Amino acid sequence: MWSVLWSAVRTHAPYVTFPVAFVVGAVGYHLEWFIRGPSPPPAEEEEKSISERREDRKLQEIAGKDLTEVVSLKDKLEFAPRAVLNRNRPEKS
Repeated sequence: MWSVLWSAVRTHAPYVTFPVAFVVGAVGYHLEWFIRGPSPPPAEEEEKSISERREDRKLQEIAGKDLTEVVSLKDKLEFAPRAVLNRNRPEKS
């Protein structure tokens, strides 16, 4: 008798397990939502995307600068670090 019962349970286990797991998961989900409560409304900063926050930060950095004063390209190249691939080239005289 037990062997017939176990073989039936083994054969039909997927058909029994899925609905039971679905019900347990649904009950747990709703119970957790009930305990936690509704989520608070998002703050204004959280509503902005990452790119929007980055743009705002960049605009604040630029706001106090004079954009007409630019470093010349020659001065900029003097302080550029040497690349590894330029190792075998002769230095500037």
